[in-house]
Amino acid sequence: MTNRILLTGADGQLGQELQQTLAALGEVIALTRQELDLSQGEQIRQLVQQVRPSIIVNSAAYTAVDKAEGEVDLAQAVNGTAPTILAEEAEKIGALLLHVSTDYVFDGRKNTPYLETDPTYPLSSYGKSKLAGEMGIQQVTDNYLILRTAWVYGVYGKGNFVKTMLRLGQDREELRVVADQVGSPSWAKDIAEAIAQLLQTDARGIYHFTNSGVASWYDFAIAIFEEARALGFPLKVQRVIPITTADYPTPATRPAYSVLSGKKITDTLGDYPSYWRDSLRKMLKQLQENC
Repeated sequence: MTNRILLTGADGQLGQELQQTLAALGEVIALTRQELDLSQGEQIRQLVQQVRPSIIVNSAAYTAVDKAEGEVDLAQAVNGTAPTILAEEAEKIGALLLHVSTDYVFDGRKNTPYLETDPTYPLSSYGKSKLAGEMGIQQVTDNYLILRTAWVYGVYGKGNFVKTMLRLGQDREELRVVADQVGSPSWAKDIAEAIAQLLQTDARGIYHFTNSGVASWYDFAIAIFEEARALGFPLKVQRVIPITTADYPTPATRPAYSVLSGKKITDTLGDYPSYWRDSLRKMLKQLQENC
């Protein structure tokens, strides 16, 4: 029997990659934010019952981390309540739910990669709303996969760090970038491929997936400019100055260290995630070709 896959957030940077990787697994019903508003619970229920998918992949989210501090109810509705409703409806029809979550469910006080079993303690409204979604799913179904990822960027969409750096790097000679927050930059295409692979296993529960290796935002920015310059991107930037989190206050508190362990998913898929800088290079080449 062919899988019928309901994909939310189909117009996002991860959703657009998932449309391609999930196509090999069956019929994909890809819904954009305009077609399915995750803040509307009854709309979610009606749509799942109408489509009756065998798999639901929820890549939609409220992702404006700082804005969430002033829009707590909306972030909670989209990131907390909606995944719980999706899980309830999935349970009714026997569908598997794969939900994409975040490193921001952790407080960043560790100095070794976070395991799936580590205690959660989000510092921001965004992180709390994402954790509420995880907990809601686990309370209503056992037939779920929660994939936590981090520092996502991609060719599609506009609100990611790589595209922001390229835009600023074309306009300014000097940039200041935070150097005391550490994580693993992750290419949306690699995440989408890992999700497709994971859905072909019998795995259930929580998994972490990021590209391998570790960087600060400063390291990431330096790498973006080095790789982009090598490819001939037009850049004006001459200096990138490392600053502290305290030098750049934001409404939301971010974890200082949010590296996620990839051991569990590597053991499950038998495939080690690509090194972050290799994936960055591939993404920049693709971005260049698409321009």
